[in-house]
Amino acid sequence: MLPSSPAERLSQVRARIAAAAVQSGRDPATVSLLAVSKTFPATAVAALAGFGQNAFGENYVQEAVAKISVLRADWPALQWHFIGPLQSNKTRDVAAHFDWVHGIDRLKLAQRLSEQRPPELPSLQVCLQVNVDAEASKSGLRPEEAGALAAAVAALPRLRLRGLMGIPAPRQGLVAQRVPFAQLRALRDAIAAEHGLALDTLSMGMSADLEAAVLEGATIVRVGSAIFGQRPPHRA
Repeated sequence: MLPSSPAERLSQVRARIAAAAVQSGRDPATVSLLAVSKTFPATAVAALAGFGQNAFGENYVQEAVAKISVLRADWPALQWHFIGPLQSNKTRDVAAHFDWVHGIDRLKLAQRLSEQRPPELPSLQVCLQVNVDAEASKSGLRPEEAGALAAAVAALPRLRLRGLMGIPAPRQGLVAQRVPFAQLRALRDAIAAEHGLALDTLSMGMSADLEAAVLEGATIVRVGSAIFGQRPPHRA
């Protein structure tokens, strides 16, 4: 059963991350918590911001842009991450309003984000999404495609390639959960070595498997339900 208040739930998730980091011999400060606020109102984001949470993940462009616009005046330091599948006709809004994009799986998307990133903003931080389990229902590159795309994206202006993102199929038990995360880490390291890229990010792990992800090197974990509770339906 979830604790009753957002502050208690946030504290519990932070404690889980810290414990896993310590277990893996890492400084908990090397793991960032991304609160997945999709479908929740701006007031819920503001409440968590008041407890020191500053990074939020969104999946739906129109909903997110409205939320960002409402919150920017009072919370200008919040960091916004786009973590959902991205359509070409939505890249301009994402390029203009977000700090990070986690789900790049096609060069066309990266090129559009590069071209449309406003010049007065810092470079857009990006990750490539890898479909490590080859699930037909999920976006993402095949692992063997990731190196070539990484090299191409890293050469684009106005973008900074940071690493890989993955959403493995659900698995039962810590040992099984660690397997795909270890594969993503190894792939990130291999791409960095082969192409001479400084890749420092692994965006992986969610409410049910964040411990396994942190044990395998996650630098960003994306947590929604364990913080916000039951998610309301998305209204298109």
